[in-house]
This record gives sequence, structure tokens and C-alpha cells, in this order.
Amino acid sequence: MHKDVHLNILTVSPIIQGFGMRIISSSVSLFLALLTLPGDNLAANTSEFQKWLDTETTSFKEYRDKRDKEFTGFLKDQWKEMQTFQGLVRDDKPKPVRIPKAPDIPTSEVPDSKEPTVEKPVTEPVIVKVKPLLSEPVKKPRTPTLADKRLPGRKVSFNFYGHMLNFYYDPKLIVRATRPINEKTISSIWSSMSLANYDSLLKQLVAQKKPLALNDWGFVLLTHTLAQRLHPGNRNDQSVFTWYLLTKAGFNSRIAYDRNYIYLLLSSRQQLYEAPYFIFDNIRYYALSFDGIKQKPGRIFTYNGHYPDATHKLDMRLDKSIKTQRQQKDRYLDFDFNKKHYRIAASYDTQTVKYLQTYPQMDIQMYFNSSVNSVTANPILNQLKPLVEGKSEEEAVNLLLKFVQTAFRYKTDQQQFGIENYLFPEETLHYPYSDCEDRSVFFAWLVHNLLGLNVIGLDYPGHIATAVNFSSRVSGDSVLYKGKKYTISDPTYINAKAGMTMPLYSKHAPGIINILN
Repeated sequence: MHKDVHLNILTVSPIIQGFGMRIISSSVSLFLALLTLPGDNLAANTSEFQKWLDTETTSFKEYRDKRDKEFTGFLKDQWKEMQTFQGLVRDDKPKPVRIPKAPDIPTSEVPDSKEPTVEKPVTEPVIVKVKPLLSEPVKKPRTPTLADKRLPGRKVSFNFYGHMLNFYYDPKLIVRATRPINEKTISSIWSSMSLANYDSLLKQLVAQKKPLALNDWGFVLLTHTLAQRLHPGNRNDQSVFTWYLLTKAGFNSRIAYDRNYIYLLLSSRQQLYEAPYFIFDNIRYYALSFDGIKQKPGRIFTYNGHYPDATHKLDMRLDKSIKTQRQQKDRYLDFDFNKKHYRIAASYDTQTVKYLQTYPQMDIQMYFNSSVNSVTANPILNQLKPLVEGKSEEEAVNLLLKFVQTAFRYKTDQQQFGIENYLFPEETLHYPYSDCEDRSVFFAWLVHNLLGLNVIGLDYPGHIATAVNFSSRVSGDSVLYKGKKYTISDPTYINAKAGMTMPLYSKHAPGIINILN
């Protein structure tokens, strides 16, 4: 006779590793072994399996408690004084304040084949209407009730880039940092928070990564936004709360303190700029700001060690676009090419811009390889596509060069922001001005998506430009990279066509910035 067997399955948070994974592996092996027994024996041995599972679950809890207990004791005395360093300067070479103009000489179309190419005159701009909603619906977070036993606790709600998110947390997680700030204070906070049910809250945070398309930085921002909501106006408590949850999530994070402040410090796979840091065990830890207020720690104290399994470094790659509740803003981009006037109707999401504004400054390569929200990208590409279709590669590139050179107004970062501030493509659409690296990133994105040509960045002293790998011969200045010829195409040098180098940099051999085409 067939009998139904009901088993309780152990659910372990995906962030917990090591001991927890051993439980899962062993339980599966034992369960599979039980399945090979005859029906009566299987029913009789189910209780044995449950007893074993209960024992292992208890052991895991004891392991976790022991780990937190040991770390609490460790935090009481394993601290050392460190000297922080000022943020790394990315490029201290001055940029040209005024951009020269090349002679605007119209070029004739040279068709790629012997068949004549008939170009349709464009007398009016092609305007594509942009829907104010995302092309893909954003899954709303599950909102449990207070009666939900899996997510008990107190409710907290906050706005995260247009989405109203709800979380349930154990009130025991709210622990204040009392004065004086020292290792005993921080050790006591960790001990108190470890007695609370933090697993449930952490699972809720992790559950938002997929529907909101959050990378590491997005997840850190979400966690810190929660900390701000639970500890309004208290930066020290926010830092400790964020540190605790990120550490439990496996991030290589730590805190440090001086007489007045507690600082959250994060390690990163990529080098970051304009952010104070210190080096510990040959790892650079950055004091990152989430609210635009630059932190200035001097001599600080931090603990001498790591929490077990908390080894994940921030991956700052923007390889997917955060899904916001879109707030659209429109602008027109006008330019002339070969005695014809064009107007491109562009739109962008102010919520995405707010998110990008929080990003620490990174190497220029990270901006070249960043993604652009499709709802912002598609209308611009759809309007430019018919303008480059039917043209040779050279003529199409020249049109895109003229677009970027003249549709955007130029100012250096120092003039616009007071500091060096590289922009992502959506930020270039937002701000009234842009400079050389912003235009180069934007131009490379256009060429790759509209023409499918490979592009590299060119790094001159105080100037960034681009070069394009054409499939046919193009005359003018070029560089050789990995055995291929790339023709210099400068989207900042006004009226310059492919093959023309800005005179100020004609005698400099540029560095190469690889773009993942």
C-alpha cells in the first residue's frame, strides 16, 4: 500500500555557508538513502530522519551562536589604530576650458557598393513617443501580514527610487550606539543584535535584488536606506546597522571609529576614487558616502580580523539597469549635418539619475562598459537609426560625431561640479553640460548599438577621446590595438570627422581604454 510521507524541509538562507551547507548536503544524502527502503521501513525511519534533522538544526544554531559569541569577544579587545588616506585622484591633468573647432567641410556620401544610394531628405525631426512606464513590469515585493509566522515583527516602509517597500523586522535589532564610542560599545551592539531574528530581515532584503535588478551597490544602498529609516538622523547608528547586516550577508565590510563618529568601510573589487580609505591586510577599505556628505576620517580604530565567511568584495560593475518607478524628463537635442538640421527627442528617468549620483567615482573603463536603461536608450537609438542607415560606416560615424559634438554644451567637471565627476550616459542626458569623457562614453555607446563597430577609448593627458575599428579603409589619424587599426574619432573636437586629432594632443601617444564590445 502506498503511503504519503510528509517531511519538514530545512530552509537555510542562501547567504549562510560552511556549516549550513554541510547540513543540507548530509540531509539530502540521508533522505535519498531512506527512499530506497521498502514502504513500511520508510515510514518507520521517517521519524529517525526527523530526529537527525532536529539535532543538526540545533547544532547549526549553536554553531551560529558560538560564532557570534566569539566575534563579540573578539570585538572587545582586537582593535588597532590606523591612519586613513585621502581619496585617490583619478586625473589631475587640467582639461581644456575651450574646445577648438575643426573646419566644417561637408562630405559627400561614398557608397559601399556600386549601386547608387538614395538618401531620403530629412526636413523634420523623427520623434518617438516614450511611454512613461517600464517596458518590463517590476514585481512588487511581497507584503506579509503581521500574522505571517515566517516574517514576524514590526513593519517599516520607505521609498526606494519610486517604489514603496515594506519590511518586517525584529525590534531587538534596534540597538543604539552609546557614548563613549569604543570597542566595548561596539562589541555590546553586536552581541545584542545577534540575539535578534536578523535572518528574516536579511531574506527580505535579498528577495528584492531580482525584481529591482540590484547589483552589489544597489543592495548596499537598499540596506543603508533601511538603516536610515530605522535610525533617522543618527549616522553612527546607521553605520553600525548597515555594517551588521552586510557582514551577515557575506560582504567584507567593517567599521572604524574615532572620538565622535563610527565609519562604515567597504572593500571593492574595483579601485575607487575621491573616497578616504585605509589598507588592512593588503586590502583597501573605503569610507563611502551614501548621502553626498564626504567623510573625512583621520586616525581611526578598527578591529584586527574578519568575521567568518564575510569575504565578498563589492562588485561595482553597472552591468544591469536598476528598475525604478520611472519619472520621465524630456529634452531636445539639436544638431546640423551636411546642411540639414536634425532634432532628437530624448527622455531619461530622474530616479535612475538619482541612483547613479550615489555611485563612487571609478575608472573610466567602468563607464564605457555600463548599461543604459532600455526605456531611455531605445527612443534615442530609434531616432538616430534611420539617419545612419544607407550610409557608409565612415559617414555614419561622422554623423554621430557631429551629433555628440554639437547637441551637448561643453563645460569641464571643475566648472560644472567643482570636482572631477565622470558621467554615465543617462547623466549626460540629465546635466546641462558635459566634457570629454562623458561624450566619449556616450558616443561609444551609440556606435556600438547603432553600427555594431568596435570602439576603444583613448586616454590623453587631461583628455579622453575614442577610436573606431572600421571594416574598410578610412584615412586620417589612427592607433593600432591588438593588431587592428582604430581610426581616431573625437566626439569633443567640434566639427572633427573620423581621422582627425585635436591639435593640442596630436603629439601625444594615448593610452588605450578597452571597451567590452
